[in-house]
Amino acid sequence: MTFTLTPDYADNPRLADLVGRLREYLDGELAEYEAGLGLTRESRYGREILEPVWQRSRELGFYGIHLPAEYGGQGLTYTELAALKEEIGASPRLFSSSVLGDMGGPLRIGAIFDYATQYQLEKYLLPVLRGERACCFSLTENDAGSDVRGMLTTATPEGDGWRLNGHKVFSSAGPFADFSILVARMTDSDGVPAESYSAFLVDLDAPGCTVAEGQTPMSGEHIEADIVLDDCYIGPEQLLGEIGQGLRIGLGRVTVNRLLHCPTAIGGARRALQLSVDYAKTRQVNGAPLGMLQSIQHRLADMAADYYAARSMTYDALAALDSGARPRTEAFLCKLFVAEKAFAIADHAVQIHGKAGVVRGGEVEGLFQKLRMFRILTGSSEIQRNGIARELLLS
Repeated sequence: MTFTLTPDYADNPRLADLVGRLREYLDGELAEYEAGLGLTRESRYGREILEPVWQRSRELGFYGIHLPAEYGGQGLTYTELAALKEEIGASPRLFSSSVLGDMGGPLRIGAIFDYATQYQLEKYLLPVLRGERACCFSLTENDAGSDVRGMLTTATPEGDGWRLNGHKVFSSAGPFADFSILVARMTDSDGVPAESYSAFLVDLDAPGCTVAEGQTPMSGEHIEADIVLDDCYIGPEQLLGEIGQGLRIGLGRVTVNRLLHCPTAIGGARRALQLSVDYAKTRQVNGAPLGMLQSIQHRLADMAADYYAARSMTYDALAALDSGARPRTEAFLCKLFVAEKAFAIADHAVQIHGKAGVVRGGEVEGLFQKLRMFRILTGSSEIQRNGIARELLLS
């Protein structure tokens, strides 16, 4: 893998075409759409703003592109999907995460097709692929993050169905979603919790279900919601998979998902590096470009080395995944290294930009916030270190 800030994928004509068309859409039509709205990343907006992006992305073939042809996708390899996610991460567009369907779309539901019944496919999943419905994923609670078994949300049997009670937090895309893929702890008929967890498809407009405004993350984006359940009845047709499969579904494909989160952060790091290079070339200090200072040159060199290393190891692990291997240790390693180094690159970018890097609402400041969050989201760096050590000691 060669070092470049503008990958061309000449060895894969299909991917080269997809990346080219994706860049054209992000920097052209989508940029114009956003400019007409005049929004910032801290603006509040409704679903009516996102639906045109879902629909247009579907028309262009990007929405759900990773899925098999039977679901309207192109059956991309993991490596190919990662290349597209990297472009999304490198894009300054506000709605870039909606283009492939990460914001309540196909990327959220791709892992559950194997568990869905025909009824669930027709009512819930296929409409998401068409950009007609949106979903969120609800697992986290205030006292159940990394320790998901600490969840207090319960499902108590009633007739053929269940009554759900509890409070989920950080349901990304919740403000725009129609339903949630929600995991709850099973109880007996008397409400006594068991060490068993199941997944349900919960309509967010159902009686007893409230979508509350979630806490605003440090990125400033209003994309999180709390899902509050108060005796919300769920019928048997809304059970996803089998009773007791909730954690397998909720945490399933962990290795794959851990790896596929990395390219987005790598894209953000790439963007931070590119902005820093451009700024170093044009910013004048004492009559010369900022980039003539050796201290700045060394920062840029360190940023480039970290970016190249993070990108190389991630795509190496993805290639192994495509070959049929299960790179569990490599996934831990990638998530740890990418999270730490991408943030280090963003931190250097802030330093290089000086005052311009700490201005609220600036692009560099936004990258800094997002890449700092990546060290926590989808498993903190400490969780990754635990996993690496466990794999080493048990091998």
